Amino acid sequence: MTSAPPFAAAVTERTRRLQTRLCVGLDPRAGAYRDAAHLREHTLDVLEAAAPYAACLKPQLAFFEALGLPGFALLEEVCGAARTLGLPVILDGKRGDIGSTAQAYAQGWLTGAHAGDALTVNPFLGFGTLTPFVEAARANGGAVFVLVKTSNLDQADLQGQGVSERVAAEVARLGEEEQGEYASVGAVVGATHPGDLARFRSLMPRALLLLPGLGAQGAAAAELAPAFRPGGTGALASASRAVQYAQGLDVAASRAAARGLRDELNGALAPAR
Repeated sequence: MTSAPPFAAAVTERTRRLQTRLCVGLDPRAGAYRDAAHLREHTLDVLEAAAPYAACLKPQLAFFEALGLPGFALLEEVCGAARTLGLPVILDGKRGDIGSTAQAYAQGWLTGAHAGDALTVNPFLGFGTLTPFVEAARANGGAVFVLVKTSNLDQADLQGQGVSERVAAEVARLGEEEQGEYASVGAVVGATHPGDLARFRSLMPRALLLLPGLGAQGAAAAELAPAFRPGGTGALASASRAVQYAQGLDVAASRAAARGLRDELNGALAPAR
């Protein structure tokens, strides 16, 4: 068991203390850089520059995996730097599988030096496949964010016809097994679906909501207030390209973008606070 505060408590405390609801995503795209050393330097510089304006960090595993072994080494370095800066880490891996394979994924991404404090997980192989991830998160003071309604346009192919609502009900049920302000089982609900946010907030009252799609995917901070609970907690709006590549590779622009998004989110919530 970890002695650190559970993820949900830690990220909520940081939200209140720093008045930020922004989740900064890191997507280190190899083609944007001269070489591996340049990629590493810029990624770590953006992390440090954006940290004062972020509630948490969300490395996208695909971009680290695409770099091979050096990518895994960089991921460990990113996670270590984030913890030094006091930033909880959500690994965006959307993992999901059955039996011992799910257990291995849970062990790999929720325990150890390269692991995150939380992990995005895919429920579409069946709700039983969530169990190893939920157990690992609870044992390590972490969290999982279950895909409920994702930010991409073609999500309706599989997430329509009440399917997202069924997943939301399971997220809420798992949360009922725990005490505390927010449960270790959260949900991914795309910021690109602002009209659905109030409904999913009501369906999962104790779940942290991760809202991807801010910035490059077109979601607007001004439309996200319904995802939050009174007092302005309970949701994390994620922006990746809009921060890391705000003006090419200009780290000062990344800092300004993170600050601006934080302020936009706070402005959207100002009447409710």
